[in-house]
Amino acid sequence: MSGAAEANPNIDLGSSLGNTPAPDFRLVNQFGQATSLSQFRGKVVLLSFEDSECTTVCPLTTQSMVLAKELLGQAGDSVQLLGVDANPTATAVSDVMSYSRVHGMVNEWDFVTGSVPQLKKAWGDYHIAVQIEQGDIDHTPALFVINQQGQEQKLYLTQMSYSGVGQAAQVIAQEVSSLLPSHPKLASLQSLAAIPPLDPTAKATLPGANGGASVELGPGTPRLVVFFASWVSEVSDLPAELKVLNAYAKAAPAQHLPPLTAVDETVAEPSPAAVDSFLKAAGPLAYPVGLDKNGRLADGYGVQDQPWLVLVNAAGKVTWSHDGWLSLSAIEAAAKAHP
Repeated sequence: MSGAAEANPNIDLGSSLGNTPAPDFRLVNQFGQATSLSQFRGKVVLLSFEDSECTTVCPLTTQSMVLAKELLGQAGDSVQLLGVDANPTATAVSDVMSYSRVHGMVNEWDFVTGSVPQLKKAWGDYHIAVQIEQGDIDHTPALFVINQQGQEQKLYLTQMSYSGVGQAAQVIAQEVSSLLPSHPKLASLQSLAAIPPLDPTAKATLPGANGGASVELGPGTPRLVVFFASWVSEVSDLPAELKVLNAYAKAAPAQHLPPLTAVDETVAEPSPAAVDSFLKAAGPLAYPVGLDKNGRLADGYGVQDQPWLVLVNAAGKVTWSHDGWLSLSAIEAAAKAHP
């Protein structure tokens, strides 16, 4: 790897695991079918540990796995994507199916779960720390590359960076390519140097959702910016929350509140089409929605979760941020208290 890649804090270049035998497990996938690691012997396995209700780093891991396989082209048929549930409070088959569905992964991987003792055994075997802090699941964001003989090759830790998703995928795909007999060339390559974020002091132009007008952000106008992704619908009533934002947008001029702009974190979506389809079903919105296709805006605005609310003043300074949905009155109160 280049020095620029090594200096990039948004990607993990991997730690060698020295061909250690990968511990086997027997759990059930999103279809309720018995699934073991050993059944995929002969394929390279990308094994991740992901919270079935995660709205933070897990979707970035999921997306990097998918993109890594896509970069391998036809050789990707020799790669198996496999996830293990890392949420001790959401272990039902319906939980892993719901996560798989909202991320467009139902037929793209096996996302396995089981009883809490079974999962704890798998977590322990792979040194995955799982804990509940103030109601939130915190776990090691690990992705393992396991070779065709069932041996651990590399461990990657997903970083909380939206702009680094594609780069992480490239690093993983290059490792997989080295294990495949044909050593396939990747479908595309990008620089692994750190991608500069777009913070609120920079002017940014995003494509509008559903082919709408482009969305402008940057200094000069105070704004309420709401970051979201369609897969948040797994854990909250997203259409209803967007309608709450409709009420804010309509009341803002009369109450002298900053105008609202919503930003979909498209880099972590199953596809841009999934975003458009969801928004059409949600109904008309009274505010613009931009598409953050490369994650630079989310990184620049310090997004750590979905949804993420940010108030920015006219100078481009973040005056307030909030993780999660709020009532209309609470959003209005925050806008008045943090000019």
